[in-house]
Amino acid sequence: MCFDLGGPVNKVAYGFATANLAAGIAGDNRYLEIMAAVMAAGMVPPLAMALASTVLGRKLFSPAERENGKAAWLLGLSFISEGAIPFAAADIFRVIPAAMVGGAVTGALSMAFGVTSKAPHGGIFVFFAIDSFPLWILSIAVGTVVTAVLVILLKRFARRRPLEIVADEPEPAAVPQAVAAH
Repeated sequence: MCFDLGGPVNKVAYGFATANLAAGIAGDNRYLEIMAAVMAAGMVPPLAMALASTVLGRKLFSPAERENGKAAWLLGLSFISEGAIPFAAADIFRVIPAAMVGGAVTGALSMAFGVTSKAPHGGIFVFFAIDSFPLWILSIAVGTVVTAVLVILLKRFARRRPLEIVADEPEPAAVPQAVAAH
C-alpha cells in the first residue's frame, strides 16, 4: 500500500483484499483482517506527511508542502493514499522508505489485534463496518507517528545544502554552415 501511493502495487494489494471480502463475509475472518490491515496501512502515508509537515517538522518542509499537509489530513482519514504523492515527488528517497516502514507496522498491528473490516473503502468514515475500531485507530496512529518521525529524521540527517552555482563563461553557439549561408 505504501510503496507507490496509489500506483499499480498499491492497487494489487487493495484488489487482493477486496477480492477476499466475500470469503470473509461468508465466515472466514482472516480475509476481513486483511481488508482492515490494507485500509489502515493505506491511510498512514498521507496522515504521516500531514503530521510531519504541519505539526512535528514544519521547518523541514517547504511552504507548498505545509499547505499540502493540510489537505493530506482529510485524504488520509478517507483512505486516499495519493495524498502523500506531492511529498514523495519532492523527496522520494526519504518519504517512500519511511512510509513503507510505518505501513508495515500498522498492518502488523492491525493483524495482531485481529481487527476486521467489512467495508472495502472509506477510511474512518466506515467505522461501523470495522470491528475493534479503537485498536484499528491505535494501529493507524502508531504507524503514522513512526512514519512521520522517520521522515523527519531522514530529512534532518540529509539536510540539503544550498546549491552553489558554478558556471564558466558561456560559449557561443555553433551555427551550422548551411544555416549561416542563408
